[in-house]
Amino acid sequence: MKFTRFTQGSTVYSGVLTENTIQEIKGDIFGDWEYTGNIFSLADVNLLSPLQPNQIIGIGANYVSKREDLPAELPEIPVFFFKPTSSIIGPEEEIVIPVGIEQVKFESELAIVIGKEAKNVPESEVLDYVFGYTIGNDVTAPQFFHQDGHWTIGKSFDTFTPLGPVIETELDPFVVKVEAQLNGVEKQNSATELMIIPIRRMVSYLTKVMTLKPGDVILTGSPVGAEFVGAGDIIECEIKEIGTLRNSFVLAKEHAKS
Repeated sequence: MKFTRFTQGSTVYSGVLTENTIQEIKGDIFGDWEYTGNIFSLADVNLLSPLQPNQIIGIGANYVSKREDLPAELPEIPVFFFKPTSSIIGPEEEIVIPVGIEQVKFESELAIVIGKEAKNVPESEVLDYVFGYTIGNDVTAPQFFHQDGHWTIGKSFDTFTPLGPVIETELDPFVVKVEAQLNGVEKQNSATELMIIPIRRMVSYLTKVMTLKPGDVILTGSPVGAEFVGAGDIIECEIKEIGTLRNSFVLAKEHAKS
């Protein structure tokens, strides 16, 4: 199923996308929900981020360009970081380049949505705790990275975490490709098998550190090919089985005028 959030007028709805229509639902998508009977045309609504996460956790430098480059031994401590929920936007919204710089980097990623509380979960059981998957763009301003390696500021600006267009619950995350097109030109296209820290290891490790809760989002890393972009550029992050997450970039001063 493809769960989404959307607006028509000033009202926010939740629903299930089927081809070109959305069936409205009410309730908790991680618990009890039901159809309301209302149906919307996809052409008549504005899609939002498909959820409002509790927290967003990313992993750094998690792809190689080819299988032969996968390390024989995995890192003992993976490089994780947090992104604030205030950085979330949805499809077609503008990514705002901060004052003082002209460019940022896009990073197309498969995003995991946790569906139930998870603590000390073995790798073999990880998928039992996953609700579904969406697409994330881990927008980054490395100009704001601290010289000692702290990434928080460069990952945290408002609009720096587009998510969408849907949460797909029927997906095999091990056979999909993470793609990105910049102004219509392919920049990223990698199978998830090229992850250094695989999904099961990633989630299991996190549950040994913290309790994951329904609605937590884990960004699983971006393939080789991410690059700097500027105002006017359009990025389309795509996982064909989920859809396309399309956003444009603007300078902060331009955004303020609009």
